[in-house]
Amino acid sequence: MKKVSIFCISLLLVPVFGSAQERVGNFSLLDQQGYHHSMSWYDDHAAIALLVQANGSDAVAGALNDFDSLNSDYSSQGIEFMMINPMGNLNREAVKVQVEEYGVDIPVLMDDAQVISEALGISQVGEVLLFDPKKFTVLYKGPVSSAEQAIKEILAGDEISNSLVAFSGEPVTYPQKLAVSYSEDVAPVIAEQCATCHRDGGVAPFAMDSHTMVQGWSPMIREVLMTRRMPPGQIDGHIGEFINDRLVDDQDIRNIIAWVDAGAPIDGEADLLAELTWSESKWAFGEPDIVLDIPATTVPATGNGVFVNTEVLFDIPTDRWVRGSQIIAGDRSVLHHTVNDLQFPEEIGQRRRFLGSSSPDKADITAYIPGDTPDLAPPNTGGLLKAGSLLRLNMHYTPNGRETVDRSQVGVWFYPEGEVPEERMSGNCACVFPNTWTTIPAHDPAFEQTANIVIREDAHIHSFLPHMHFRGKRMRFFADYPDGSTEELINVAKYNYNWQLSYTYEEPKFVPGGTKITVVAAWDNSSQNPSNPNPDRNVDWGNESWDEMFFGVVNWKNIDQGGED
Repeated sequence: MKKVSIFCISLLLVPVFGSAQERVGNFSLLDQQGYHHSMSWYDDHAAIALLVQANGSDAVAGALNDFDSLNSDYSSQGIEFMMINPMGNLNREAVKVQVEEYGVDIPVLMDDAQVISEALGISQVGEVLLFDPKKFTVLYKGPVSSAEQAIKEILAGDEISNSLVAFSGEPVTYPQKLAVSYSEDVAPVIAEQCATCHRDGGVAPFAMDSHTMVQGWSPMIREVLMTRRMPPGQIDGHIGEFINDRLVDDQDIRNIIAWVDAGAPIDGEADLLAELTWSESKWAFGEPDIVLDIPATTVPATGNGVFVNTEVLFDIPTDRWVRGSQIIAGDRSVLHHTVNDLQFPEEIGQRRRFLGSSSPDKADITAYIPGDTPDLAPPNTGGLLKAGSLLRLNMHYTPNGRETVDRSQVGVWFYPEGEVPEERMSGNCACVFPNTWTTIPAHDPAFEQTANIVIREDAHIHSFLPHMHFRGKRMRFFADYPDGSTEELINVAKYNYNWQLSYTYEEPKFVPGGTKITVVAAWDNSSQNPSNPNPDRNVDWGNESWDEMFFGVVNWKNIDQGGED
């Protein structure tokens, strides 16, 4: 079953809409094209107009022309026009076709879990809601015929004279509310999705190690779940199946919200969270076969980003084949990421840039990336680490207000001595570097650039890794096949610089030789982007986080391991 992300809704969620001006909360959804819309992003607008949409609806057909006319008249005056589909049918492709038949350029927000529509009090297809993106309240609810008067009053700053107007359309129904069990419905989800980080010694700021703890934090659990701040993951659940998508099932979202609203009670004698145990090792796969210290770096208390080039020598007696690797940050509060380049002994001293191409026979030493986790190579797959190899690292630090010393380490897990894995992983980056970079204009809310690579042999794609900086908005990967067809492979719908995850397929994706992977990235350089350091600036490529980059990394395994990379 597909997991579909409900991106945002705030802590104060009203389960049933009774009258206008009740606070619903901020929310976000993907539209029928897979683009992300957050209501708070539109807080420079006076209101958001929402037409309740369902395929084949006579009520929508009767309201659409008038709604589109309002769009033409008022979109330039501070009213944003959208539709919302509350049906929960997981039929985005069919809605896309229906919108094309409508012949209008208005996005449809897909509320597959129906949580947001229920909070808005949507009960009839074809009705119109006017939503305040600053106060997160419904200002008007009723037929499109009465909406224009409400819009005029909103723009004039007047009180809405008739905020709730009777309307009759096809009914919208919601899942029956059932009793939710902490032990059966809530604790297992928290154990799977949250507790690996929220534990003693984990990266999260508090532990979810008992019912008492999660009950105390339950309002925040609800808020971060519904705003999609946690668990971290911003991909489109309609596209591809990934083992680390970090999306929560729709029913699990509904269950946790209902449980919090009921006071977060406990049931049963056992507490699953209190029974969880964790490895005491700081390493992902137990103690590595070799651990090397990365030269220490003193990071100043203040200033711009600190970039340090350093090296680690693998002074091992014999060549070894690598199963996996990991960099442990000495101080997670300042180390943002690393860029790695492994040089065999015969390559040491050669001048080349980081991220340079290399043979698939060469081991890949995993970089340190915000939010990402290391993986072991697939069975019987690995790369060679020659004795005397040199790992070049570019370490990016962000000062945090106090001087500190970072003492990071790199650990490597080997195959047994003498064992040579038969298969190799390949990869390449659809990147844009300074010589081909196009300047991002000031105040542009969705500036796009495109890059591509070609997978020349029949292959199985294993994973994708996007990388941009503060203005990164989204990144989408497409396969252009030799037969002329196109397929979207992954949609990172709401990119987050703090969580640069590598997304791995549950089952590797076959692509024929000659497949072109096209990556489309977008940046939000507007003042509506809360992470934007300076919307007045034209932005070029650069190492600093307030500059920008474009890396769309694809990792694959050639089916014929004797073929060219």
